[in-house]
Order: sequence, then C-alpha cells, then structure tokens
Amino acid sequence: MEAVVAVLAVLFVLCLVLGAYATVKAVGAAKRGVDRTISQARRAVEDQTLRAKSFAQPGPAGELAELRLTLRTSMRATQDALYAGATEDESLKESVALFERLSTYGHQLDAELKRLEGEPNRATLTERLPGLRERTRRITQSADSLRWAAHDRARRFAEDDLDMLSAQIDVEADALRHWTRPQTTAAPPPWPETPAADEDRPTAPKTRRPGAAAEPGRPAITPPGRRTAYSWQKKPRPESTT
Repeated sequence: MEAVVAVLAVLFVLCLVLGAYATVKAVGAAKRGVDRTISQARRAVEDQTLRAKSFAQPGPAGELAELRLTLRTSMRATQDALYAGATEDESLKESVALFERLSTYGHQLDAELKRLEGEPNRATLTERLPGLRERTRRITQSADSLRWAAHDRARRFAEDDLDMLSAQIDVEADALRHWTRPQTTAAPPPWPETPAADEDRPTAPKTRRPGAAAEPGRPAITPPGRRTAYSWQKKPRPESTT
C-alpha cells in the first residue's frame, strides 16, 4: 500500500512540474509575441514620423530623417529576405552572417543620425551631411546587394524547377497522345479434337483395281457358283441318271 501511495505521489509531482513547464513556455511564447507586436508597432510609428519629417522639415533636419528612413527600410527588407531564405537554402547562412556584421554599422549610423536630429547648430549638420550620406549609401548598397543576390538565387532555382517540371509535363503529354492501340498477334488455329480410342488405329488405304471403278457394288472376288457366263462357252450338259 505504501508503494502505491509513493508512486501516486511521484506521478502527482511530475504532473505539477510538467504543468508548470508548459505554463512557463506558453507565457514566454505569449510574451515574445507581444514584444514582437510592440516592436513592429513602434517601428511603424517611427517610420511614419521620419517620413513626415522628411517632407515637413526642409534643410538638414529633413535630410537626416530621409537618410534614417532609407537606411531602416533597406536593412529591414534585407533582413527579412535573408532570414526567410536561409530556412530553405543552407547557402544563405554565410550571407546572414555577413548581414549581421553589416547591421552593426547600420545601427551605429542610425543612432548617430537620430542623435543629430536634435542638433541646433545647422552649420554643423550641413558640414557633416556629406559624410553621413556616403556612409548611408555604402551600407544600403551592401544590404541591397545581398538582398537582390538572394532574390536572384531563389528565382533561378524556381526557374530551374519550372523548366524541369515543364519538360516532364511535355513528355507525359506526348505519351498521352499516343492513343493508337498496339497490334495484336493473330491467334493460332485451334488444335483438332482428339479422336476416339477406336479411331486411333491406322486403317489400310483402299486401293482400286482397273475396272473396279465402273462397278462400285461388285465384290472383288466372285464367289463359286456365281461365275459369269460368256457366249463362247458351251452350256454344261445335265448328268444322266442311268
């Protein structure tokens, strides 16, 4: 009885542990989903704000906002393309590693542009804008190069698969069009029926003598007493009784 109680207690503890683990995992997944949603909403708000500044504020301040918007848009598009493609193409993992290194410089530039948005000295901004433009161009150009290379690779693979599929379909279509039935060989003649047992014995062939064909009913040998009489023969005399 004590052993049964101990087993039940262990099972109860295991159920509690598994339930707690499942709850923690569910809470963690929900928290990550909420954080992801908040981050996406924050990025969308920031992008809209930068877009509004680039149109509403002339001069260096508006150009800084435009540079940030260009940098963020290019880096985000490249990140999405590479991470999505790496799940199906192992060759893109090296490209992802290069992009992560590039992202370090992108974050530094974005932080510097954001800090310069509050700079009151317009002369300083005007002086530093050419260097900021060049850095933004180099980073976005590298990001775009990785992204378009990944797109070209995926499109090439898709075209190769489509060409192979089209060739297979053409072969199958040609095979389906050959609806002529194959010529069947003629069936061999039926074998003659097996003769009965009494017919298995060989019979001697019937031979005909000369002149026998005219008298089909005449026997081959004339029995005694029925010989044919000829005109040149004399009639036999009857025997005398005396």
